[in-house]
Amino acid sequence: MKRLLFVCVENSCRSQMAEAFACIHGNGEIEIYSAGSRPSGKVNQKAIEAMQEIGYDLSRHDSKSLTEIPAVEYDFVVTMGCGDECPFVRAKQREDWMIQDPKTLPPDQFRKIRDEIEKKVKEVLCRMEGA
Repeated sequence: MKRLLFVCVENSCRSQMAEAFACIHGNGEIEIYSAGSRPSGKVNQKAIEAMQEIGYDLSRHDSKSLTEIPAVEYDFVVTMGCGDECPFVRAKQREDWMIQDPKTLPPDQFRKIRDEIEKKVKEVLCRMEGA
């Protein structure tokens, strides 16, 4: 089974939503993880609310550190624009999405980030299926 990892600094918004969308659209065929270089310890309430709007319960997710996920080579690692904050993780493929951290944005702009993440997750899943 292929492994997919989403990384951001706090593991509270972007990477959590990306993990959720990968679970929704991945059909159980990929091991999906998310983590942070400096995790906040909680999932952002705005992210929980934004995902509830589309029927996904993000409140059951946990904010976690890179040390809490398997130390393996991932098939694909996505960083969320965290630059030097995201340490190197072994991966066959990697990509940086440069997505703005939405935690301080109003709900309409937060939704736009959520929807952008969903689109990008679907693209990655399609590429992983073809690889």
